[in-house]
Amino acid sequence: MNRNKDKDCPDPQELGPAALVRLEAAALEGLAVRLEGPMAADFDRAVELIMRCGESNGRVVVTGMGKSGIIAQKIAATLSSTGSPALFLHPAEAVHGDLGVLMAGDVVIALSASGETEEILRLLATLKRKGDALVSFCCNLNSTLAQASDVALDCGVEREACGLNLAPTASTTAMLALGDALAVAVSLRKGFRAEDFAELHPGGKLGKQLAKVRDLMHAGDAVPVVAPTTQMTDVIYEMSSKKLGMTTVQEDGRLRGVISDGDLRRLLEREGGAALSRTAGEAMNAHPRTIAATELAAKALAILEERKITSLVVVDADHQVEGVVHLHDLWGVELI
Repeated sequence: MNRNKDKDCPDPQELGPAALVRLEAAALEGLAVRLEGPMAADFDRAVELIMRCGESNGRVVVTGMGKSGIIAQKIAATLSSTGSPALFLHPAEAVHGDLGVLMAGDVVIALSASGETEEILRLLATLKRKGDALVSFCCNLNSTLAQASDVALDCGVEREACGLNLAPTASTTAMLALGDALAVAVSLRKGFRAEDFAELHPGGKLGKQLAKVRDLMHAGDAVPVVAPTTQMTDVIYEMSSKKLGMTTVQEDGRLRGVISDGDLRRLLEREGGAALSRTAGEAMNAHPRTIAATELAAKALAILEERKITSLVVVDADHQVEGVVHLHDLWGVELI
C-alpha cells in the first residue's frame, strides 16, 4: 500500500521537479529490493504461469482502469513484442460483453493500486469459473483483488510523486517497471532472440536494424555476374551497368570470386593498358568475404566496416550466389 498515506503531505509547491523524479526513483528502488527478497518467489511463480500459458497456446490478458489501464496497455504491448501473445481488456467493457475474449488457459494480469477497483472485482467470479490464472499488481496485499489472486505482486510505494499524495504517479511507475521485468524475464526463459524480435518489428528504425540480409540485398538480374573467361572490357561494362562497384565471378551459379572497383584500379596501376587483356578469372579475388541471407543486416554492416569494403556477396550453403548487399542498402542500420 502507499506506506505513508497518513503522514502530512507537503505543499505541492515544496516539491520541485527533481524531488518528484527522485520520489519515483525511490519507488523503483523499493520495488527492486522486494524483487531481490520477499517477492522473488512470487515473481518466479508469475513467470511460470505465463510460460505454461504460452505452452498451451493461451494468451496474457492485461486489465486495469484509469491510469492503471494505460499502464496495462503498455504491458500488453511489451509482452506481445517480446514473444508472449497478449491483449488489453478494458474491465468496464468486459462486463458488457468483452469477457468473451477470454479463453480457457489464459493468464489475466490485473492492475489496481487499491486492489478494490469495482470494475475489476466484478470480473473475479468469471475468472474463477473459467479457471484462468490471475496475477495482480497491487499496492495493498490485503485487498480483495490481491487475496483472490493466484499471485499478488506488491507495487506499494512510500508516497506518490504528487504534492497531494493522491494522483497515481510513483505507483504507476512501479507497475510499469514490474510489467517490463515480467515481460523480459519470460522472453529470456523462452530463449527469445534478436531474430525473433525482428520478425515482430518489420517497420521503422527497429525493422531496418533487425532486418535480415535477404530483405535488403540485390537479387536476380540486379546482381552483376561474369564468367571466369570474361574479358576485362566486358567486366568493366557489367560493373558499370549494375552500379554496385563490383561484380561476382560465377560458374553454374557458384561463386568463384569477386572483382571490385578497388581490384580493378590496383590492376590498372600495376599493368596499365595490358590489364584489359586479362580475364575475370585472372583478375578476381578468389577468396572474398561472403554472408548468408539469413544473417542480420547489422552483421553485414559490421563486416563491411571491419573489412573496409562496400559489398558482400550473399551465398547459400553450397556457395550458390543469392544476391549482393551493398553499403548503401544498409544506411540507417545500426550495429547491435
